[in-house]
Amino acid sequence: QVQVVESGGGLVQAGGSLRLSCTVSGRTFSTTAVGWFRQSPGKEREFVTTSKWSGDLTTYAESVRGRFTFSRDNAKNTVYLQMNSLTPEDTAVYYCAADPYNYCSGYVCTNPSDYGHWGQGTQVTVSS
Repeated sequence: QVQVVESGGGLVQAGGSLRLSCTVSGRTFSTTAVGWFRQSPGKEREFVTTSKWSGDLTTYAESVRGRFTFSRDNAKNTVYLQMNSLTPEDTAVYYCAADPYNYCSGYVCTNPSDYGHWGQGTQVTVSS
């Protein structure tokens, strides 16, 4: 069983930064996929970034590339999403997700359906 818990959302002005945390506990492997998604009201859940638990094959959505950074702390079983240069368009509930077995093509999982374990979500609001 895998548990996923996010934290770190909040309110920030445009141009500011936030860091989200996601702790993944339970059975994980080097190929376990960990991803960040976001969802705004009335919109589908959107891919943000993903990486293997081993730390390689990090992939970003075009909308966040160069502004968001995926990182990890193995000792804490925690991954982070550092978000810089935030804009109001980044406002959403952000979700962390994990899938222990990662059957995705090339081990890069960008669809919500690729993940079997989700956190509760954390709200990020960017004011203009």
